[in-house]
Amino acid sequence: MQEHPFAPIIRALGKGKQGSRNLTQEEARRAMGMILAGEVHPMQLGAFLMLLRVKEESAEEVAGFVQAVRDTLVLPQTLPKVRLDWSAYAGKRRQLHWFVLSALLLAENGIPVFMHGTTGYVPDRLFVPEILKALGIPEAASLSDAAAQLATGNFAFVSLGNISPVMHEIMLYRPILGLRSPVHTIARMLNPLGAEAVIEGIFHPGYSDIHQGAGVLLGTRRAAVLKGEGGEPERNPDMACLVKSVVDGVVSETEWPPMFAVRHVKDETMDPARLAAVWRGQASDEYGEAALIGTAAIALLTLGEATTQEEAEAMARGFWQKHLAAVKA
Repeated sequence: MQEHPFAPIIRALGKGKQGSRNLTQEEARRAMGMILAGEVHPMQLGAFLMLLRVKEESAEEVAGFVQAVRDTLVLPQTLPKVRLDWSAYAGKRRQLHWFVLSALLLAENGIPVFMHGTTGYVPDRLFVPEILKALGIPEAASLSDAAAQLATGNFAFVSLGNISPVMHEIMLYRPILGLRSPVHTIARMLNPLGAEAVIEGIFHPGYSDIHQGAGVLLGTRRAAVLKGEGGEPERNPDMACLVKSVVDGVVSETEWPPMFAVRHVKDETMDPARLAAVWRGQASDEYGEAALIGTAAIALLTLGEATTQEEAEAMARGFWQKHLAAVKA
């Protein structure tokens, strides 16, 4: 029986402690290309995903995987101007998605933001589409639809299933495999519309270096990677927040201090309607408003709109005060 073309990939990853190795960037690109084309046996796919999970993917592998997915995307005929790509794949279970309001605040002030994420593949978590529904913001059905929304409102959200159906399907394997897979890392780094800057949230601190390194290999102009609340790209105002950055190929890191001396308790209700009420000026939330201002500040510094943390926070706070004055007028 002739060896399957994908077998050498499995062998490279799984040939014992002495014989296994990381894939090169080009090998990773070729491997993911085969997966996306349906040329891999389901048994091979499961082995591939779990071997990568055990060893943890390298920056070169992630960069190759991302390139392969980008090769398959159906892009708008004319790419819209997007300044910030905002990925949202973790879901939340302790605090609401205040970072969505951060993105909307930037959009309101002339900064086009493209957000992408997923729907509920984990039963005890709340995901962005549920937040957008409460805010009355429709999801875009495709990247072309997103381009149209960006042109009129500086904001659009597309679910992964409408960007890469195969990637979305693999992400849904998590309850079957019992573990996350490299797809969760790849999806966060897709930047399908070629934004000049990206903001990515992680849960496990060790992955920040992988994201940062892959960003350099992919030629990302500006990036911010943070261990956000619940694994989403959101600054927790109760804790110090380490941000690992990429600016034109140069990596650095900066710590943002806590915004409060005493931590807040977790959200007991997780009601998206309450977040919508804060956005409309009908309610206030000390933690939520600090989170949205603090997260917007990180985004502004990443974009180069501000040069210091203090300047970025003052700008974000000013945006929020202006927003509240407008909705209450």
